[in-house]
Amino acid sequence: MQFRDLKKQYDVLKDDIDREIDEVIASSGFISGKKVKELEEKLAEYVGVKHCITCANGTDALTLALKAWGIGEGDAVFVPDFTFFSSGECPAAEGATVIFVDVCEDTFNVDPDKLEQAITRVKSEGKYTPKVVVAVDLFGLPADYTKIKPLCEKYGLLLLEDGAQGFGGEVNGKKACSFGDISTTSFFPAKPLGCYGDGGAVFTDNDEWAAMIRSLAVHGKSGEDKYNNIRLGLNSRLDTIQAGILLPKLKAFKDHEVDDVNKVARLYNSQLDGTSLKLPVPKDGFLSSWAQYTVILPENVDRTALQSKLKENGIPSMVYYIKPMHLQGAFQNTDSAKSDCPVTERLSKTVLSLPMHPYLDDKTVKFICDTLKANL
Repeated sequence: MQFRDLKKQYDVLKDDIDREIDEVIASSGFISGKKVKELEEKLAEYVGVKHCITCANGTDALTLALKAWGIGEGDAVFVPDFTFFSSGECPAAEGATVIFVDVCEDTFNVDPDKLEQAITRVKSEGKYTPKVVVAVDLFGLPADYTKIKPLCEKYGLLLLEDGAQGFGGEVNGKKACSFGDISTTSFFPAKPLGCYGDGGAVFTDNDEWAAMIRSLAVHGKSGEDKYNNIRLGLNSRLDTIQAGILLPKLKAFKDHEVDDVNKVARLYNSQLDGTSLKLPVPKDGFLSSWAQYTVILPENVDRTALQSKLKENGIPSMVYYIKPMHLQGAFQNTDSAKSDCPVTERLSKTVLSLPMHPYLDDKTVKFICDTLKANL
């Protein structure tokens, strides 16, 4: 059993993916080939924004956005405490101070009330200038932008949507990666829409920022003149083979994969209903793309022992995330470590992610659930 079965997905999409790869090889346009532009246009159309700029990975996507805004020393950037390291790493690497904010237990996403408290505290202390909120769409579920966007407007902050896990999710019919002033995603293979290597993308409606990001992604070049570099940038491009792989995967994603993975999630929830587990149930108006299916165990359950029992039955499981951001060694002895995030600390000890992907059949889901319930 695979945690996220990319082999099964390839079996289904093999002919289309192989054809795209063959076309790229035959064209020899391996870098910035035609398929990259085609993919960017289709991604922008799907998300519902004006610009999509692909890049080398999701971490670079965040970095490019922050560089375009000139974020640096003395700036405060607000990041959820329960997330992957790059959400906080990228602003810190630009010299900003990351302020970690606790999350809501029922969504795993940043708590808007705690976010406002953190913003007002930083403003009153006066040591840093609040600049950006990085809102993470964790496990496939978009953050609560109905509350976060008004907070950013109220306090004059830029909103950076980290949609690395949220691509394909929705809030009231509006797609993830369209909520931020700039939004980003990752095409890491295990993401909802993944390639066969690293890849990422940046989304925005702002013409000036889009042009800046395109320049920054290719060594700070000026327009089409790649030997006139007007700023310091990165070498961050999505290669053409990955774009070719993503084109048929995007079609399948739109046509059936998001629907299929939501059917799997509903089956999980129905099979595990009535247990001692806290289940992930999106609120009305929210659609998840289910990058992960994550339950919360009772605090008296030995998670390590439970994972061992699952493994004995051929069931893989994962823990995302085992350590809060503010306790990571990279932030030790910094103001970022001075965070009060009890929900995150509790989740880090009790969350467990189960196999999840659009090609998971009912029989397998039932076996996973029966095995889990027998060992709680």
